[in-house]
Amino acid sequence: MASSSTRFQVDAAADGRQVLSIFGDWTVFTVAEVEEKLRQSKITPEAILDVSGLGRIDTSGAYLIDRAFGALDGIDDPITIQGEHPSIVRVLGRVRKASPAAPPDPPRVPGMIALLDRAGRGAVQAWTEFTGLLSFIGETMATMWRLVLNPRRIRWKSVVAVMEDAGLDALPIVCFLSFFIGLVIAFIGANLLAMFNASVFTVELVAIGMLREFGAVLTAILLAGRTDSAFTAQIGAMKMRQEIDAMRTIGLDPMEALVAPRLIALLLMTPLLTFAATLAGIAGGMVAAWSAMDISPQMFLSRFQEVVPPRHFWVGIAKAPVFAIVVAMVGCRQGLLVEGDVVSLGRRTTTAVVQAIFLVIAIDAMFAVLYYMLNV
Repeated sequence: MASSSTRFQVDAAADGRQVLSIFGDWTVFTVAEVEEKLRQSKITPEAILDVSGLGRIDTSGAYLIDRAFGALDGIDDPITIQGEHPSIVRVLGRVRKASPAAPPDPPRVPGMIALLDRAGRGAVQAWTEFTGLLSFIGETMATMWRLVLNPRRIRWKSVVAVMEDAGLDALPIVCFLSFFIGLVIAFIGANLLAMFNASVFTVELVAIGMLREFGAVLTAILLAGRTDSAFTAQIGAMKMRQEIDAMRTIGLDPMEALVAPRLIALLLMTPLLTFAATLAGIAGGMVAAWSAMDISPQMFLSRFQEVVPPRHFWVGIAKAPVFAIVVAMVGCRQGLLVEGDVVSLGRRTTTAVVQAIFLVIAIDAMFAVLYYMLNV
């Protein structure tokens, strides 16, 4: 049981050094009551240890004393002992010998070298992610080709379920946000074009902007944030519970069972969502033109039919399947890369959303350059 006489006090010697005087038994049963106070006493390595009042001591008490003198922080100077005790030197020596060596201080790297090191590691990581994504795309395309040759292997129930979750359930938010995007574009165009007495061209601005760019890009970004994270979380949770390993054990291919239905569902639903987003955006622009510029809906639709050629619609809708492939690939790949802990699941989910949005914007820029070169 704990000894009531277990205590210590810190005094000053004639030469100015600290003197740590310990009293009573310092064993595993007694040191708990003085550990926190001794830790806060700030004993210097040059202090003197007075053991005149020390009773019994074991390695627990010696460890506490050794730590108080800073020996466990890499300071190997011997402790100056005052007074007589039969086992203090032996027990302290045993603790000092058994204690792990303090890790060396990390080398200080110059700032420029550290910057180059981070840049190099980031470049290597980006290249690894790029090659991994290309490899996953190749594996997915091979799986899709096998399913085309043998359509009976397609899991249509899973495809329909994903179409409902990623398509129909996303329709309200896609249309809602696209409506307000069209509204904002119309109001901005009205203010700018009014300076040139050309407010009527707001119809072309809203129509071409929504048909060529905003309908497809906004839909893809919303799918990247909503559906991509869901794909990663669903597959990642299965990976954490070892369900994917169980599927492989019983002869099921995770690419056919998990990846292919999600890819097929997005390929079918993304063009429809893009079409709905485009209509909602044009409706928002029409409402803004009606309220701000007194352009009636009949006049808006009439001018839309007269001056906006159908090719702008096909330019925008052609991007939808590409964006669908990007969103499905990134989400499923990051889900399959989840490890066995929740931290990995959260990190992979965040990575999936960031990668998908980045790739959507980058690919849209490539489409813009391509259409410019083709004069489309």
